[in-house]
Amino acid sequence: MITPLAPTAIPAPTSERPKYAPGELVDYTAQNGDILPALAARFNTTVEEIREANPIIPLDATTMPPGMPMKIPIYYLPLWGTAFQSIPDHAFVNGPAQIGFSTSAFVAGTSGWLKYYRVYAGERMRTGAEAVDYIAQNYSVSPQLLLALLEYQTGALTQPQAPTGKYMLGFRRVNYESPYLQLIIAANTLNNGYYNWRSGKFTELELLDETLFRPDPWQNAGSVALQYYFSRLYAGEPFFAAIGPEGLARVYQTFFGDPWATPVVILPGSLQQPALQFPFSPGQIWAYTGGPHTGWGSGEPLAAIDFAPASDTTGCVTVEPDQYATAMADGLVLRSDIDGTVIDLDKDGDERTGWTLYYLHLGTEAKVSLGREVTAGDPVGYPSCEGGHVTGTHVHIARKYNGEWIPADGPLAFNLEGWITHNGTREYKGTLTRGGAVITACVCSDQQSQIMSGRLGQHSE
Repeated sequence: MITPLAPTAIPAPTSERPKYAPGELVDYTAQNGDILPALAARFNTTVEEIREANPIIPLDATTMPPGMPMKIPIYYLPLWGTAFQSIPDHAFVNGPAQIGFSTSAFVAGTSGWLKYYRVYAGERMRTGAEAVDYIAQNYSVSPQLLLALLEYQTGALTQPQAPTGKYMLGFRRVNYESPYLQLIIAANTLNNGYYNWRSGKFTELELLDETLFRPDPWQNAGSVALQYYFSRLYAGEPFFAAIGPEGLARVYQTFFGDPWATPVVILPGSLQQPALQFPFSPGQIWAYTGGPHTGWGSGEPLAAIDFAPASDTTGCVTVEPDQYATAMADGLVLRSDIDGTVIDLDKDGDERTGWTLYYLHLGTEAKVSLGREVTAGDPVGYPSCEGGHVTGTHVHIARKYNGEWIPADGPLAFNLEGWITHNGTREYKGTLTRGGAVITACVCSDQQSQIMSGRLGQHSE
C-alpha cells in the first residue's frame, strides 16, 4: 500500500549563475532535442555566434547529439531561475521510457480516490487509470507524470476523498470542472511549456502575481514545462515549492523512482525525417488548407498541417470515390478510431518508439483497419469532418518520433516530396516551398493553395 507524502516547507530558490561578461563562452552539454535556434534564444545570443564557437557543428545539423560538449556565448539577463531540473525529457514524453508501465495495475495498488473514479471519455466509460492513459496517448504526455501531478495537487493516489469544489487542478475554465477535463487542460498546458522551450519561442514567463521568471538557460524542456505549468497556477512560495526538489520532483521519484538514473535518448543527434509522400494520390489536385498548427489540443506543438481535395464547395462535403487520403510511407496501422489513425514506420507495434505518422479527420467509412500493413500510396480513409472541431472536409497530418511531436517547421520541418513547410504569421497560416515555387495555405482552397502530388510547382489551368 502506498502511503501519503509528508508536507515539507520549501524555501524559494535563486539563480546560481554569475553575471557573465557579454559574449563570454560558457560550457554546455547538449541535451535531448537541442536545436541551435532554441539555444541561441535561451542564452541570448545568435546561431552564428554559436557556430563560430563550435566549428564542429555541420551546416546541415538538425538536432544536437545529446552529451556533446559545447561552448556557447552568453549574454546575461537578470531574473534567471533555479538550475534545479525536475524531470528529464524522457519522463515527460509518452515515449520509450513508459514502455512496460501499466497505469491500470499501478492505480489498482493505490488507496486514493482515482482508483474508484469513473468518467465517460472517448465515446465510452473509463476508469480513472484508463482516462489517464487516454489523455497520455492523445497528448503524448507521460502517464506517470500525469499521475504525479494528480497526487501532488489532489492526493489522487493516497487520499480516499477527492478535493471538494470545482477545478481541482486550479484551471478555472467554464465547462471544464471535472477531474478528467481538468487533466486535459493540464496536459495541454504542459505541452505548451515543453514545446515552446524546445523550439526557443519563449525564454520567460510571468507568475500569477506578475513576477517575471526566466528559466535558467541550461534547463531542459521537461523541467521548463513544469515551471510553465505551475506558473499558470501559483506565485511566490507555492510556485517555487512546486518546481523545487521537494515539490513535484519528489512526488514523481517517490512513486516511480529516480527518472535520472537511466538516461533515455528521445531525439538523437542529426535526426532526419524519412522520405514522405503527400497524403493523396499523384495527379490529384488538393489544397493546402492549414499551415502549421497544433498536433492535438490547442497551442503548441505546431506539429500538424492540413490538406483537402480541391473543391468549389466549402464546408463539410462528400468527396469523390477516388479522393482518399493515402499512406505517406510504408508502415503498420496501430490506431484507427475517432481520435486518429497512427501509422508506425518501424512496424514494432508501439507508437511510443521511432517515427509515426498521425492522421485526424478520416471518415469512419472505408477507414484503414487496425493492424494492417500499408505501403506508401495505399488508401487509409476519406477526408471528412469527423473527429474534433472542423470547418470543412480535410485531413490533418502530423509526425512524432519516440513519442515526441515534431514541429512542422524548423530544422526538422515537414518534407513532402521536396516541399518544405514554413510557419506563417499565426496558426494555420504559412507556406510550402520547393525551389522557387510557393504554395500558400488557405482554408479557401484557392489556386495559390493548390498542389499536385508528384509534380513540380503550383497547379495552374
